Amino acid sequence: MQTIRKAKERGGFDFGWLDTKHTFSFGEYQDRDHMGFRTLRVINEDWVQPGTGFGTHGHRDMEIISYVVSGQVQHRDSQGHSEVLSAGEFQAMSAGTGIEHSEWNPSGNEAFHLYQIWIRPDRKGHTPRYRDWAPEGTLAPGEARLVVSPDGGNGALTIHQDAYLHQVMVSRENPFSYTLDQDRHVWVQAVSGEGTVNGTPVNAGDGVAVSDETLVTLESEEDFEALLFDLG
Repeated sequence: MQTIRKAKERGGFDFGWLDTKHTFSFGEYQDRDHMGFRTLRVINEDWVQPGTGFGTHGHRDMEIISYVVSGQVQHRDSQGHSEVLSAGEFQAMSAGTGIEHSEWNPSGNEAFHLYQIWIRPDRKGHTPRYRDWAPEGTLAPGEARLVVSPDGGNGALTIHQDAYLHQVMVSRENPFSYTLDQDRHVWVQAVSGEGTVNGTPVNAGDGVAVSDETLVTLESEEDFEALLFDLG
């Protein structure tokens, strides 16, 4: 069984400095029919103009993952981290008992494009932590890269939840198939290009929830990038 969440159906706002799209209910966009999928609670796609950004604000008890699609992001937090993330890089932040951070666009002329993802933790009260990651090498079509896992295997970022995030690239001659274990569920978020998820056409910004299946296959007639979440 699979359900598609079309990009054009998402909530969103254009504040001038920020153009944001919300796959699930978030902030001023309230949608009881789209409150998340399994432990996946937030998928926000943001475009932030040069010299602007999200000022210092706080979070608690949430696993927060960011993926920089293009541009650069200046991260600062209350644990003393100050990093500039570039296109293709990821960060994971366990808000736990409380953390404050800001995400700013340091460029004078280029907007940044960012996915921010929230996953509910396995329990409340974890010690806050932060890590960013710049993957080595280019991801070849037909391959997947493990980005996030509960144990941080293969250098992946670690979160406090039974959830895995893979970055996937496919092309015309290089599809990708993912086998689901019993009682597992998948969310595929299309990042760029056009493709299909188990035969369902998807475009950039679309999301597909997959349950009660044993295989998820991504195909495309062109270069197509997606984020694939494996959830309990």
